[in-house]
Amino acid sequence: MSLRRPIFRCTASFLFLCLILSHLVGAQVRRAPAYPLITHDPYLSIWSTTDELNASPTKHWSYANQPLLGLIKVDGKTYRFLGQEEEGRYQTVLPTSQENAYTAAYTESIPATNWHQLSFDANKWKIGGAPFGDTERQPRTLWKTNGIWLRRTFSVEDPNLKNLFLKISHNGQAEVYLNGEKIHAAATGGSDFAYVPLAKAALKALKKGENVLAVYTAGSVTGNWLDVGLVTGKKGSKAPVISKARQNSLVVTATQTQYTFTCGPVDLKVTFTSPLLLHDLHLLSRPVSYVSFQATSTDGATHSTDLYFGVSSALAVNIPDQEVTAQAYTSQNLGLVKAGTTQQPILKTDGDDRRIDWGHVYLAVPDVVGAKVGVSRGTQAIDQFLKNALLASASATGQNLMMDAFLPLGKVGKNVAQAFVMVGYDDVESVQFFGQNLKPWWKEKAGTAMELELAQAAKDYKVIMQQCHNFDKKMYADAKAAGGEDYANLCVLGYRQAIAAHKLVKSPQGELLFLSKENFSGAAMNTVDVTYPSAPLFLLYNPDLLKGMLNGIFYYSESGKWKKPFPAHDLGTYPLANGVMYKEDMPVEEAGNMLILTAAIAKAEGNADYAKKHWKTLTIWADFLSKEGFDPANQLCTDDFAGHLARNANLSVKAIVGLRSYGLLAQMLGEKDVAQKFNGMAEGMAKNWMQLANAGDHYALTFDDRSTWSQKYNLVWDTVLGLNLFPQEVRDKEVAYYLKMQNDFGLPLDSRKTYTKSDWIIWTATLAKNQQDFAALVAPVARFSQESPNRVPLTDWHETTNGRQVVFGQYGRFMGFQARSVVGGYFMKLLAVKMGEKEKLGKK
Repeated sequence: MSLRRPIFRCTASFLFLCLILSHLVGAQVRRAPAYPLITHDPYLSIWSTTDELNASPTKHWSYANQPLLGLIKVDGKTYRFLGQEEEGRYQTVLPTSQENAYTAAYTESIPATNWHQLSFDANKWKIGGAPFGDTERQPRTLWKTNGIWLRRTFSVEDPNLKNLFLKISHNGQAEVYLNGEKIHAAATGGSDFAYVPLAKAALKALKKGENVLAVYTAGSVTGNWLDVGLVTGKKGSKAPVISKARQNSLVVTATQTQYTFTCGPVDLKVTFTSPLLLHDLHLLSRPVSYVSFQATSTDGATHSTDLYFGVSSALAVNIPDQEVTAQAYTSQNLGLVKAGTTQQPILKTDGDDRRIDWGHVYLAVPDVVGAKVGVSRGTQAIDQFLKNALLASASATGQNLMMDAFLPLGKVGKNVAQAFVMVGYDDVESVQFFGQNLKPWWKEKAGTAMELELAQAAKDYKVIMQQCHNFDKKMYADAKAAGGEDYANLCVLGYRQAIAAHKLVKSPQGELLFLSKENFSGAAMNTVDVTYPSAPLFLLYNPDLLKGMLNGIFYYSESGKWKKPFPAHDLGTYPLANGVMYKEDMPVEEAGNMLILTAAIAKAEGNADYAKKHWKTLTIWADFLSKEGFDPANQLCTDDFAGHLARNANLSVKAIVGLRSYGLLAQMLGEKDVAQKFNGMAEGMAKNWMQLANAGDHYALTFDDRSTWSQKYNLVWDTVLGLNLFPQEVRDKEVAYYLKMQNDFGLPLDSRKTYTKSDWIIWTATLAKNQQDFAALVAPVARFSQESPNRVPLTDWHETTNGRQVVFGQYGRFMGFQARSVVGGYFMKLLAVKMGEKEKLGKK
């Protein structure tokens, strides 16, 4: 599909935009565990997991490949600045986990000498999912021993394969056999896949029907890892030559991630913008990101420059072998390509390690002279781009399709040549709420279509980029003033991630629902004790969104569907909110959370109107806490991974603050007697708590064991809400103790383990009365964010001794918390400052 309007250049009308994109708010985040590129909701969430944008395929937060690809051609020479193009040059025979999930028989004990033969009986071996490895990366099967032996059985219809390659990723020594014949041996390996051409002699071992690929890999000091398969294809000199662009810089701000590259005599800036501005709900809910390009000559001469941007249909499938239909067309002065599965199973399944496979992904290009959009297979579009053919098809059906955009930047000289594309996703229907399918918020008005939204996004480009620039600058400055540079950088890392773990819809009752997904922590939907740590970000920038996080829980109780005298833990398994999924209640935890957060909304808004709507329900929960909250029975709290605990002192704090929050609400609503009763109750409990939990130089983890300790992060609301339940000496004593208990990568959660939750550390640090102590507690968390070996979207649960993500077995694989919304809790210090400023203004 060809387009008309010329690529715009940086003349006076766009000068300000060039300056915005060229100077992104000073020195912000330059290193992260993973970098957000396109981030909107739990399904549309694409990240780069390497420091160089062109060092690896881009991935969904769940670590499945969702490739974006970018090439620039300067005076006939082509450079790759985004993703990797090599995978398309091979056809899968036996998939690695990069192409499809698979299981294999394996053992970590030395087997019989004929273990690699086709006839060997491996029935007593274990079965595990690939990849196999240790905790530093993302294995489906944990392997920590000195060696692993693996067997994969597969069938072949035609054994006369040409150009067959072993595709393998391993760290230690490796030996590979095909039907008993050794086909490969290596002393060491590497984290990237190697493509090993198989000799003709090795190919003779391949048989029609059943075959076995057998692999031995030794453990490695650099980390255990194994993933293996077979592919056919071309390699070496037969493949077109594409140089790797040299990356010069990387800067992350709240809404943008910007890279700069040198591509021969031309410099290229690439900026990914997801305009998640919380004050504008329509913009927030519109699933459209911008990818902006700026090219300038570095030698003063002019250079013929063209650009290719590709989006894989993998964005629209759950597993790679699902069939996809893609189509290129023009609409609303845009060149468009959309792709989606042929089956379209809308809201048919739920779960954690899952991608969306309904609706359509869109690539949109503004109407520009010479620009073309199309659909291709494998490396077809790349080959055409290299040959100046640009003959991408208008439609295609199959697997692993590419959605292509060709952008002629023309003669690039001193003036900046600019262009942008948009990537969006229409999920048609987003979630199910007690049996009723709900459309995304941006579709609330009849007649809304994705083409219209993309056209509006293109029209608003200049304004939105300015808004993002202004917000990023102010947010960073505010956070830095509140807590210092380390703290501000953590807020930057938390911003897009926290928002993109939610979906914004309207309930059947007409209320806003802002529904979270527990990413790699069970897939629970709208979990109250995930909302609780996430809340500071949304209280700061739009309390209506926090209401949207509470509305579903209130509805669940008030509709009679949930009958217990405390709130439900969650509403279901994402994206199906049809009733609680968690196997065990957290009575004190969730009751305290809902009372505190409702009071926080009242404090932020200066009225208790929201609480008034739900007063009967809040009263039931307050009555429950008054009986069960102070000295909690053996139960789980939000830190459920740490196990059950009775007489939990930190959970008791939550109950006390929750009761005082109810008293605050009663006072704001003119219920003087109720306020007096609950305020007095909470004050008495606080005094008793100080005696029961006192362990000398700190306060204990539990009331009955003074040899223990824990972070009392729940105390922070006493300060933020101005409740004045606990004297400053409680905070001072705890902070002084915490400073003695820190490890290299943070303060442990409590005395039971060395792991921690980084969101709680920020809350705990906010208890400090001076900036020096706050900074001392935050610095190890900042170090974790910069040095963690796990290249995944920010985990909130890590080891304080080595900075590694904590992983656990679930759904047949090893997972760790990542891309979760709870990092919105990093904004607690800024919230405390803003609430304090508001309190002072109110007193004046």
